[in-house]
Amino acid sequence: MSMTSAEIREAFLSYFADRGHQRVASASLIPGNDPTLLFTNAGMVPFKDVFLGDEQRGYQRATSAQRCLRAGGKHNDLENVGYTARHHTFFEMLGNFSFGDYFKREAIQYAWNFLTEELKLPKEKLWVTVFTEDDEAYAIWANEIGVPEDRISRIGEKDNFWAMGDTGPCGPCSEVFYDHGADVWGGPPGTPEEDGDRYIEIWNLVFMQYNRQADGTLEPLPKPSVDTGMGLERIAAILQNVHSNYDIDLFQALIKAAAELVQTDDLESKSLRVIADHIRSCSFLVVDGVQPSNEGRGYVLRRIIRRAVRHGNMLGAKGPFFHKLVAELIRQMGTAYPELKAKEKVISDALLREEEQFGKTLERGLAILNDALDELKGDVIPGEVVFKLYDTYGFPLDLTADIAREKALTVDAEGFEQAMEAQRKRAQQASQFGVDYNQGLKSAQQSEFTGYTDVSGTSKVVELFSNGEQVTQLAAGQHGVVVLSHTPFYAESGGQIGDSGRFVTADGASLFAVEDTQYIGKAIAHHGRTEGQLSVGDEVKVEIDDQRRAEIKRNHSSTHLLHAALRNVLGEHVTQKGSLVTAERLRFDFSHFAAVSAAEMDAIEREVNQQIAANHELTTGVMPIDEAKKAGAMALFGEKYDDDVRVVRMGDYSMELCGGTHVQRTGDIGSFRLVSEAGIASGVRRIEAVSGAAAVSYTQQQQQLLRDAAGLLKSEVSQLPQRLQQFLEKSKGMERTINDLQQQLAAQAGGSLIEQAVDIAGHKVILAQLDNVESKALRGMVDDLKNQLGSGIVVLAVASDSKVSLIVGVTKDLTSKVKAGDVVNVAAVEVGGKGGGRPDMAQAGGSDSSKMSQALTAAQQRIEELLR
Repeated sequence: MSMTSAEIREAFLSYFADRGHQRVASASLIPGNDPTLLFTNAGMVPFKDVFLGDEQRGYQRATSAQRCLRAGGKHNDLENVGYTARHHTFFEMLGNFSFGDYFKREAIQYAWNFLTEELKLPKEKLWVTVFTEDDEAYAIWANEIGVPEDRISRIGEKDNFWAMGDTGPCGPCSEVFYDHGADVWGGPPGTPEEDGDRYIEIWNLVFMQYNRQADGTLEPLPKPSVDTGMGLERIAAILQNVHSNYDIDLFQALIKAAAELVQTDDLESKSLRVIADHIRSCSFLVVDGVQPSNEGRGYVLRRIIRRAVRHGNMLGAKGPFFHKLVAELIRQMGTAYPELKAKEKVISDALLREEEQFGKTLERGLAILNDALDELKGDVIPGEVVFKLYDTYGFPLDLTADIAREKALTVDAEGFEQAMEAQRKRAQQASQFGVDYNQGLKSAQQSEFTGYTDVSGTSKVVELFSNGEQVTQLAAGQHGVVVLSHTPFYAESGGQIGDSGRFVTADGASLFAVEDTQYIGKAIAHHGRTEGQLSVGDEVKVEIDDQRRAEIKRNHSSTHLLHAALRNVLGEHVTQKGSLVTAERLRFDFSHFAAVSAAEMDAIEREVNQQIAANHELTTGVMPIDEAKKAGAMALFGEKYDDDVRVVRMGDYSMELCGGTHVQRTGDIGSFRLVSEAGIASGVRRIEAVSGAAAVSYTQQQQQLLRDAAGLLKSEVSQLPQRLQQFLEKSKGMERTINDLQQQLAAQAGGSLIEQAVDIAGHKVILAQLDNVESKALRGMVDDLKNQLGSGIVVLAVASDSKVSLIVGVTKDLTSKVKAGDVVNVAAVEVGGKGGGRPDMAQAGGSDSSKMSQALTAAQQRIEELLR
């Protein structure tokens, strides 16, 4: 039965939707609910909190086609891509899930029926594995499904017991394998020949039965669940009667498009496979808000782009080509993933920029590598060469390793890591997390938030915590955490900080000062100190610091206006990368590839203030997330959203998904001022701003600075630019005069130095300690002395503010014997410094001016050694 990849995807989703499963759209490649992962690497990741019991959804069974990435951190297939039939950086995981609904029997039946009845796979071609100790699954396969026992393998924990991590949900697996036939080498799962390509795993059924604690204990889950995953690419290869995933329709279309772009006829090229794989991962990473950078997820994206570009270069690509593949990718996957089409220009622009940047250094880097290979003794590329390629030319380690493999060489990875320890540590921090799901406070409560309309009211204490432990009472003066049945206090989320305020018991006997508000799961936790006894069950009057809340609301609403203004002024590629909203200010991070100019800053600030003056009404509503996105609501990078979302509108100007608190009308903000703009990472900028009374104060401070500056220059504020220009011109004239005088002094000093030249092994050598000579005049002075000597060596030392400047000049005819850098470094050691330069001219600095005579003596001794 031959089906296209798109038909298989739709057949799978429809099959399970017809059987009561909620169709769930693919989540982002950036996990919104799992700090332990660099990327979404399995279909179950978006449902992790549901499996843990920390999140409730309106359905108990679901199905999805989840985009996944394995190219960084623990799960990294990058180096194998292009060299094997089934490794990819990006792949689609088809899955069906049960959250405490059905379990092993139904999951096995669904899988078997879909494969054999819907896809018409021959039953005799299918093999099954179960966990060694899982007699229940074995019996279902053998007795109910009817799989012959000789096609069921019992496999140990390594391969057939799945775990989310060192802690958390886990359970036995059951896998389905497809037999490609006797003409392909390999044995069934569990045999010594299992690594062959004959028997290929196509579906994994995970039966979540336990929650593993930090001590290794397996606690039964209250509601056992099912998580399954089948790679779309693998099942497509089987149905299209090809052995390699790269021969399926989707990849063949990309490979042919890539071949046309790089002008090659070799459609079997491994490099074309790499390019076809990488355009998928790179495009979806950009769709999900990642931009190339030197750390974290952005660094992984940069590595993948550059690997693809290098393979195109190997095939003879002339100029940027990779970004042009986005159009073909959209033709193949745009129907299933409309976000590709919506962000086509953003993707293409990001890839083109990286191609152009890498193109500038690729040729030089390859030349350096080829030179190193020409001089290579043995079959290992030294770590220092690998590091130089990385540090100077942007070659990731795996790119150099890729080139090495093509030449039957290896790289000194250990030496490379020693040379870039600091960079390696930063990369590890971004990719190795390690969180115990069972650590921290746990609350079974789900607080009702009433703060959209209320700033005060009464509530009931339902939980108390102290020192990380649940308690029934807090004593006077004790720090603790209070959970109420309902509360107007906003818990920190979405960049908005938590509220502060106070509680008072109904009888007025006890007060609890709320210093911060945070989430514990679904519970809103109030952190602070009690001034009297507080117990579970107490009725309390609650009151937010309303003035502080009002300032926070002004700044939060301003971020929405700022976001829209940035997109209008800079372009629709701008997306939010993070934010911080406090009572004092706001901070907004966004994607952009150049510093925001002064004119652009003025335009952004002006547009925000125009929207404030327009006094738009803010309206909110709750709607299904798909409906909100279709309506044009902006979803923020890295945020995890429920199926129903809160939409905040500001007239027709701004519409975003947001759970925060806001002003009633934009006019309530008052005014808005941009304070600063700077880059914080490659392709990411940060703006800081203030609003309301803080914006007025900022303007007044700026005005006072102008008045102070005008006063110093004895000018009116309106005449300040002209007066500054006059002072600058006068200052430049004085600098020229000073420089001329310094050159005259240097020339006079140089004239007397010629007479001090000594003879060393038949060569003229000047060694001198100077006073009242600027260090920046030394180079010209040395050049002049070398010209006067004709042939010789000049060593000069000058002290300024306890610092030492050393310079050595060697005429061209002597550089084969004496290198200036060699001499200057010997001298620099004496004054606590180091230096370098060309063979004919080198400089150094030091901090110990008391040792200048020793430095000159050391230089003379070194010259004598070299001229012997």
